[in-house]
Amino acid sequence: MSRCYSCRVHSGCFMVYDHAGYMGNQYFLRRGDYPDCMSVGMSGYFRSCRMIPMYSGSYRMRIYERNNFGGQMYEMMDDCDNIMDRYRMSNCMSCNVMDGHWLMYEQPHYRGRMMYFRPGEYRSFSNMGWGSGMRFMSMRRIMDSWY
Repeated sequence: MSRCYSCRVHSGCFMVYDHAGYMGNQYFLRRGDYPDCMSVGMSGYFRSCRMIPMYSGSYRMRIYERNNFGGQMYEMMDDCDNIMDRYRMSNCMSCNVMDGHWLMYEQPHYRGRMMYFRPGEYRSFSNMGWGSGMRFMSMRRIMDSWY
């Protein structure tokens, strides 16, 4: 298949990407019909896709104000709809996901572009394909109830 313009998710959760190799803008899909790419806010077509594994353990992530785990650090175990309001933190430029799977959004209240984070160290968001201006302002856990 060279192009995919629509899909149906029978079960589970997926991230679809507007570039090959899991790059570019990401779009979160869970059970349902997606009759065209515009239904998820994408122009063009799906170029790559990744399944998000079901996870039922605890959630823990450290967010940092600067690249390479610099500046202020806060440990999170639940959703945060606005890091500025909760932590007085104007930037989140790196993170360490210890437990769980997370979605991070560029705007408060889970809006704007998003990025999927699985357990691991993320030293610089600017090296992840979105340039130096990318920052995250809200974070949400991917919960079992979403499946």
